Amino acid sequence: MIRGSIVALVTPMEESGALDTTSLNNLIDFHILEGTDAIVAMGTTGESATLNEEEHCDVIRRIVDRVAGRIPVIAGTGANSTTEAIALTQRAENLGADACLLVTPYYNKPTQEGLYRHYKAIAEAVDIPQILYNVPGRTACDMLPETVARLAEIENITGIKEATGKLERGREIRDLCGERFAIYSGDDATACELCLQRADGNISVTCNVAPRLMHEMCAAAMAGRREEAEAIDARLSVLHKRLFVESNPIPVKWALYDMGFIKKGIRLPLTWLADEYHSVVHDALRTAGLV
Repeated sequence: MIRGSIVALVTPMEESGALDTTSLNNLIDFHILEGTDAIVAMGTTGESATLNEEEHCDVIRRIVDRVAGRIPVIAGTGANSTTEAIALTQRAENLGADACLLVTPYYNKPTQEGLYRHYKAIAEAVDIPQILYNVPGRTACDMLPETVARLAEIENITGIKEATGKLERGREIRDLCGERFAIYSGDDATACELCLQRADGNISVTCNVAPRLMHEMCAAAMAGRREEAEAIDARLSVLHKRLFVESNPIPVKWALYDMGFIKKGIRLPLTWLADEYHSVVHDALRTAGLV
């Protein structure tokens, strides 16, 4: 089971929108040095929605190759078309990813039965371990715990990224699915408490800029060291909030730019962070001791 602090990695870009491979390699090395436990390639934070399929798979390949087995790589391969999700998941497996993260189908609003059949079809088509991803605030689709429990019976569906921010959701899924099914927070603001309540880690935006602190917080929380975990989380609490002053990944890409890690690159329809928020994000970085 993959456990701990898992970065939902940004995709560094030139100002033109082209992939910045030098910065990507440097970020990967930075995360491994700082203790990040695994990398999600091409999740929401990686701007998967604005890369075409070839670019999407190229980024996965580059991350897998650079990581070179040092930590697990989880490839984002979700889609609102089941056939497209199967194709992306198969390519990720062929590229050497350790697992795949599959967001619920967005926009078309499937029923709970539709969600079950969607994920079942992908799991039956591709052997790679698969992690469900529930983020109704972005997808307009909420996968209920009962549906998760049905899917957890499928051998290669191994966990869920639960990003509702509702702690009771995590508890209910744990009660229904048992300890063998991994639960990852997808909400930095509540991740510490969810890990204290038997979650297996956090798939994180904040980890992009604070990998060492996020690793230490997750490790302490999963070990039941509440006081230590909460102290680290308190240091990051302002950052958790301010990295969402505009749509993710706009603020976190600006933060990495401010820290000198990446260039000023993002793809339309996303835009660079508005000037009025520059000091807001910078002050949060400073509060956390990162600049």
